[in-house]
Amino acid sequence: MALFIGTVLNKVDRKGRVSVPASFRAALAGTGFAGIVAFPSVQHRGLECCGSNFMERLAASLYDIDTFSERQNDLAASIFASAHQIAFDSEGRIVLPTALIEHTGIADEAAFVGQGLRFQIWEPKAQRAFYAAALERSRRDGLALKVRPPEGGKDGGA
Repeated sequence: MALFIGTVLNKVDRKGRVSVPASFRAALAGTGFAGIVAFPSVQHRGLECCGSNFMERLAASLYDIDTFSERQNDLAASIFASAHQIAFDSEGRIVLPTALIEHTGIADEAAFVGQGLRFQIWEPKAQRAFYAAALERSRRDGLALKVRPPEGGKDGGA
């Protein structure tokens, strides 16, 4: 399973094109669509991004919530109704739709931020501010992960 890790800043050109980092494109390879799926975050000014396979997992997860309930409808509208499939051009670039640019405030530069199985795209100053606040909350609250045991019983290097 390929992961999205790290933070990469890329310039946005005059035509609104931005290169998706090569490591992120590699992680998206074989997901059924030569591009990304992006939608506005409901929690912050960034974009949530993934491959079509992760979107399928999100869609299936909606059925853990009562069908046709207000909660399920709200989540479906917040994620799927505002999502855009954005194809890569021949050089691995994308053009963000106007609605997504307006949500983020991206102009000359975009920050691609790994989130494990998905990634985010931010206006760099907003991302740095969010990261600083998230780091502070994590420290204050003593956040930690319980690491899952490896599948098949093999350690895999940890």
